[in-house]
Amino acid sequence: MTSPDHTTRWPAKRLLFAAVAILILVSGGAVGAIALSLSQLTDARVLVLEQIGPARRHVQELSTAYVNQETGVRGFALSGRDEFLAPYLSGQADERAAFGSARSRLGDAFPRYSAELDRIQGLAVTWRTSYAEPVVAQIRATGPSLESASTEQGKTLFDGVRTAAKDLESRLAVEVDGARARLDRAADTLLWLAMGVGLLMVVLIAGVAVVLYRILIMPLAGLAEQVRTVASGEFQSEVDVTGPREIVMLGHDIDGMRRRIVQDLDSVRTAHEQLDAQSTELQRSNAELEQFAYVASHDLQEPLRKVASFCQLLERRYGGQLDERADQYIGFAVDGAKRMQVLINDLLAFSRVGRMAREHTLVDVGELVDQVVGTLSPAIQESGAVIDVPEDLPTVRGEASLLGGVFQNLVGNALKFRGDEPPVVTLTVERTDDLWTFTCRDNGIGIDTEYAERIFVIFQRLHHKDAYPGTGIGLAMCRKIIEYHGGTIWLDTSQDTGTTFKFTLPVVEESETPHE
Repeated sequence: MTSPDHTTRWPAKRLLFAAVAILILVSGGAVGAIALSLSQLTDARVLVLEQIGPARRHVQELSTAYVNQETGVRGFALSGRDEFLAPYLSGQADERAAFGSARSRLGDAFPRYSAELDRIQGLAVTWRTSYAEPVVAQIRATGPSLESASTEQGKTLFDGVRTAAKDLESRLAVEVDGARARLDRAADTLLWLAMGVGLLMVVLIAGVAVVLYRILIMPLAGLAEQVRTVASGEFQSEVDVTGPREIVMLGHDIDGMRRRIVQDLDSVRTAHEQLDAQSTELQRSNAELEQFAYVASHDLQEPLRKVASFCQLLERRYGGQLDERADQYIGFAVDGAKRMQVLINDLLAFSRVGRMAREHTLVDVGELVDQVVGTLSPAIQESGAVIDVPEDLPTVRGEASLLGGVFQNLVGNALKFRGDEPPVVTLTVERTDDLWTFTCRDNGIGIDTEYAERIFVIFQRLHHKDAYPGTGIGLAMCRKIIEYHGGTIWLDTSQDTGTTFKFTLPVVEESETPHE
């Protein structure tokens, strides 16, 4: 397969950065446009609500204050009573308040209107100094006078003040209408801009999503589909993907792994073929071994029985008639034949462990140990031994005859290799996770730690056959039986006196254990 040229492709990181950069630029432009529109809207709102609109209202209040002043002067001139002069005085206070508020609202932003306010204030001052104040002084001096109230000069001056105020109010009304129109346009602009930006963002996000789907998701989905095809067992199917550099490189690595798996499968297939051939050879060898076991149990033992029988016959018939050396030779021959028979039987039993398997059943270890103790009762009585067996021995799964052989071998060795004191054999058991750990401890002669592994090797003896009889197969048989049942056996070297053997057996699930 030709590997994709991933060096010329953009990496996914660059593609992602490009997409994010586009989103940021568009979003920044949209935010800037909205900010500008909001600024225009704010300016228009301030103009309507905080400048022109309030200024117009204060000019209206100013006009009302002037009318109140003119009404107060006219009433005082006709009546001469001070209470009629109150509107004049309060009108001046209202004039000052309205004038100050209007000027603060207009400020420096509208110099022409500020100048108009100053002109109106000047006309009002002229009206008061030229007409209102002299009339009030005259009425206080001479009393009420119709002529003073209706003088043409006062009317002309006041009309100038009122006309100027009305003109300013009219122009401010036109300015308010224009500001409101600008406010409406700014609001409409902001609304359309927000809608446009929202639509643009939706289109842009959708476009980015489609692009990312085509350049990232689709290649990954294709890679995943090809990987699933390979994982399903089609290891000859090549992995070939397109997309960003990382995905192409990942596909290349996965295809390299696929090729290695194909090579390993070929090696495993070859190994399986060799294993099958070896298995066939092993079956043939086992068949020959079974044949050997049959020969050993029948054909080889028959000559040994004859040799032993005739040697014993010679011993009984000619015992005492021959010299002492001849009797010794006959005894050697009889002993050798008997030991050869025992050795062949033990070797046959050792070879059959695990090969002639029977169905594993539930075995009550307590009953099994009782049977072993009963079998060894002559040796126990002869040695004066004490066998300490707990009452709560568990139930395990296995072959009772083989497991019984383990206990019989260990207890028998404790009776055989005893010291000066009567043997004391203690059996205990404890559970560790999913294993039972059995312990067989005695007070015998013990075993050096350097022989902890050697004693489990077949035909390995630590003592001469004349001192302790045996074939050297017993502990090797125990290890083979325990490992056949899924456990381990070892010599506990932490004890200072006697001999302690430990071995494990799998725990039987409670659902498998029979209930009383």
